[in-house]
Amino acid sequence: MGESSIPVGVLGDSDSHSYHDRVWSPAARGGAYRANTFQWTEVVTKLRGGQLDLGKWGVWGTRRIAARLLDWVGLQGRVPRKEDYRHNFALGGAHCTDLMRGAFRQAPRLVALMDREPGRWCNGVVVVRIGVVSFGLLGALNQLARDPASAPVRAAISNGIEQIKAAVALIHASHPLTRIVLVGILNNADWPPYFDRWRSPEELSNIAAGLDAFDVPLKQLAQADSRIAFFDDRAWFTRHWGARDERGTPDYKTCSWGPGLTVTMTQGDHPSHAVLADGHAGTVWNLLWAQSLVALLNSALSMRIAPITDPEIVCFLESEVMPQHDANACHASPSRRPSC
Repeated sequence: MGESSIPVGVLGDSDSHSYHDRVWSPAARGGAYRANTFQWTEVVTKLRGGQLDLGKWGVWGTRRIAARLLDWVGLQGRVPRKEDYRHNFALGGAHCTDLMRGAFRQAPRLVALMDREPGRWCNGVVVVRIGVVSFGLLGALNQLARDPASAPVRAAISNGIEQIKAAVALIHASHPLTRIVLVGILNNADWPPYFDRWRSPEELSNIAAGLDAFDVPLKQLAQADSRIAFFDDRAWFTRHWGARDERGTPDYKTCSWGPGLTVTMTQGDHPSHAVLADGHAGTVWNLLWAQSLVALLNSALSMRIAPITDPEIVCFLESEVMPQHDANACHASPSRRPSC
């Protein structure tokens, strides 16, 4: 990456941990389609790597005991050992607490890396996307479905907000010009493994109201600081994939991306599924998410990144994801767009 590219740091969980990590996640996502399955971080690097720099791909970090020793002598260690982009500290299974505390301490370890090149990070951006493990899975959603003000879930959400605020403050204490994207929580009532649950409008309304307790403070944080942008993940999902109907029945969109690839809100490792067999976002989902992230960087943070266009997504799918298609065909017909 050139010195003029914009450095991008990532804090979060498996929604941002790169899929091609063969060290921390040897049984990588995508199954038989692993080589052609991409996380949003990998999409951004492939499509806008000349402008957005997530750092060099490699094996970073050490075992906990080695990181502890480095911390003890005043050299910020890094844990765990994983294969990813250098600036990506997101880790599968991470809780909000892992942003600031414990062995992982993602934000302090990222800031230590940023401190090595403070000039570059004046133009940098950090994406914070976390929370689903802490309060977005089945147990928490069941509680919210009964009571949107569920005390245990509200406590987990409040802790998440405090951890994110602390991470933002830590970044801006030494890198005041660095921009930050705060990603809201996705509503996993829209997740295929949970489609048979919460079929009443009241339950779904309760879950949405409960999750607002996370999104609203993040929106307010962004509204009060021009260096911060909020990515509304629930609104994004509805815009791209639809929602359940008024009776609570799944009623999601089907999209056709170029010849031979129709994508549905179903689960499986083939790229025709929006969600992978293990429940994580599929390649098309991540392509659309990366497209929207770039648009937000431009509109909310005044960055000048070339937009990721629909024809580019079609080309990427035909050349990187569905290699049986003629990789040159998309370049011959750049006007082709998806049908949703």
